[in-house]
Amino acid sequence: MTTSKIIIDTNIVSYMMRGGPEAKVYASYLKGKLIAISFITVGELYYGAEKKNWGRKRRLQLETALKNYVVIPYDHEIAKQYGKVLVERQRIGRPISFNDAWIAACAIRHKTPFVTHNSKDFELISDLQMITEKNATDQG
Repeated sequence: MTTSKIIIDTNIVSYMMRGGPEAKVYASYLKGKLIAISFITVGELYYGAEKKNWGRKRRLQLETALKNYVVIPYDHEIAKQYGKVLVERQRIGRPISFNDAWIAACAIRHKTPFVTHNSKDFELISDLQMITEKNATDQG
């Protein structure tokens, strides 16, 4: 029996760590899956901890939470996809942040669905299988 895989964005990791309505919305997509995150997501999470000057206890919670995920490391094929994503978005007049381009490149390279709550950041990227529930938790 093969376990299906899924890659989650940094915001989904944060929701899962905090709990709350967003975590509940996305939990169904993650259930029974091998959950992976990009090496960039790990860096973004440590950046957030540093920026908010987390204490020892919260940093330990972050370390513990990270053990729940497979971390996708850099490889040459991801770098190729990264270049394609950046250029594709530039050509359509929708530049993408470097971090988001790396994260998208990981999902494309591994042909794995990608779950994010920031769908606008990842729209119109060829070969990216994006899953989002953006409207489910918006209070429009």
